[in-house]
Formats: sequence, C-alpha cells, structure tokens
Amino acid sequence: MYEDYVVTDRWTGEQLHCQWRANMVAIATRHADATDIRFAVNGRPVWIAMPNVAWVEQKRRNGKVITDYLAAQIAGRYLKQAIESGYDNGREMYTMTVEEVLDHAEAIVKEAGGTLNLPPLPVINDDEQPERALGIALPGEPLEPGIDSRAMPAPEERRDVRP
Repeated sequence: MYEDYVVTDRWTGEQLHCQWRANMVAIATRHADATDIRFAVNGRPVWIAMPNVAWVEQKRRNGKVITDYLAAQIAGRYLKQAIESGYDNGREMYTMTVEEVLDHAEAIVKEAGGTLNLPPLPVINDDEQPERALGIALPGEPLEPGIDSRAMPAPEERRDVRP
C-alpha cells in the first residue's frame, strides 16, 4: 500500500520512489509529543510527524488502536497525497493534525478491508543498527564515527541555574 510506492510530483513530473524507513517516538529525539515516521523519497529523508494525542483520540472514538503498521500507512498516504497535490516542496518534515491522522486511518482501514490486511513493514537490514541507519546516537550511548550526538552535556559541562 503506502510503505513502498512510486508517485509523480505534480509540479515537476518527476517519478519519486517513497519507501518507509522507521517509526520513532519523537520525545526521544526532539522532545516532541509526536511519533515521527521516516520515509526515503528518492533517497532523501522525509519525516511525517503525527501527534501522539491522535492515538488517544482514536481509542476514545472507536476503541481501536493505531498500530505501527497503521501509522506507517497513514504517513505514507499523507506523503503521497502531498506530493500529488503539489504540497510537497522538498521539506524534510511535515506535521499532521489529529484530524488528518484519524481521517487517513479510517480511509486506509476501509481500503485494506481491516487492519489484519495491512502489509507488514519490511526489515530494512537485519545487520544494520537503527542508530547507524538514522545517523544518530541517543543519550547515554557511546558515539561512533559518523554519528551525531543527541546526548545531553556531561554533568560537569552543565551550568546550574537553580537559585
């Protein structure tokens, strides 16, 4: 469905190959109350930010949950529509509203005939560490060559701002 597809850019006519790469809770990487879904668009990273409150609202409205599989499909469908409509302008990150998440979720479940019919997410590479694939190091993890630190400064480097 929307985890690996080709779409035509409205403005350039270019064929864009969109591939799902990761689901990541954004509080760990950018301190946001969202879940970021990463796609590679002709190799360029594109993130779709989905507010975590959408998961709560989905459960409240119909008792169903948004799974990782469904979240990837929601973001992929949103990205496909953005490219087809000309909304995609090469940004690295797009932010969905709660209503957009829920509308796309409903459309995908209808299209698939149920959540059990959603395609499984591909394993990108069994031998690849997610941190290396995404080029990040989480707080407390050792740095490796070519990986940027997302860690907090060491305690001795922090300024104490308490009175």
